[in-house]
Amino acid sequence: MSAPTLDRPAVDETALQAQFDATIAADHRVEPRDWMPEGYRKTLVRQIAQHAHSEIIGMQPEGDWLLAAPSLRRKAVLLAKVQDEAGHGLYLYSAAETLGADRADLTDRLIEGRQKYSSIFNYPTLTYADVGVIGWLVDGAAICNQVPLCRSSYGPYARAMIRVCKEESFHQRQGYELLMTMMRGTPEQRAMVQDAVDRWWWPSLMMFGPPDDDSPNSAQSMAWGIKRHSNDELRQRYVDMSVPQAQVLGVTLPDPDLRWDEESGHWRSGPIDWAEFKRVISGEGPCNAERIARRRAARDDNAWVTEAATAYAAKHAEGHAGAVA
Repeated sequence: MSAPTLDRPAVDETALQAQFDATIAADHRVEPRDWMPEGYRKTLVRQIAQHAHSEIIGMQPEGDWLLAAPSLRRKAVLLAKVQDEAGHGLYLYSAAETLGADRADLTDRLIEGRQKYSSIFNYPTLTYADVGVIGWLVDGAAICNQVPLCRSSYGPYARAMIRVCKEESFHQRQGYELLMTMMRGTPEQRAMVQDAVDRWWWPSLMMFGPPDDDSPNSAQSMAWGIKRHSNDELRQRYVDMSVPQAQVLGVTLPDPDLRWDEESGHWRSGPIDWAEFKRVISGEGPCNAERIARRRAARDDNAWVTEAATAYAAKHAEGHAGAVA
């Protein structure tokens, strides 16, 4: 004879959906224990996971210069920045876990090619000037993209982004300060900075994602309040921010079509090579295979650490439960 079961009231998804819609319409936060549509949850997991993966993969390009930085001060600054990126990844993986995602599974999905990271990290850092340009352009683009996420409709994501954005602002300033120092140096140093700007400008513009008319997820993400601005809006904001900074720095942005539009009050940039963007995100960028191979090695070589930490946590939990009993 089977054990008796308690009658549970039927879930009225129509009422729950109405409550969720009212929360979004009122610009309030959705929290982990709140009911949410499955599409909303999946969209958040995809976006937060991609963001977390980008922070972890993003440690690689600059990490290559830790031993080659020209002074103890520069090594310390770069080491602190790389460490910050690791912390950002941990915050974001934790936010994804509040949605029921498993951190190890997300890593497996990345390594197996079922999830992506930002296309910008598939380009090599050829000179030390690249460290400064990543700080200025790449972290500058990240700030434009991420500050609005501090008002994302999902509470854990929005709260994680507050600290991330504060630290990214320091990274951007650090990169710009490094470039200003180099631009006051030798002709060879100034040429090195200009070369780095030439190589990183267009990939930085691609960081905001495809144009709005070719972005399948943006409209729904904005309707749910996950995103606050479209890809093209953020990209335009970034161009308007970067051009005056380039003028002060004394570098030329590699866009012959870049011009000031008096009527709109914006800087207008030339066409982006979206074919290159699609090649890179599909795995054909200069460093795609290298980045994933290093991430796979980090997972496999350090599996014993994960196993030991998991066993220790389980033992600690058992001991705590016994003490309570």
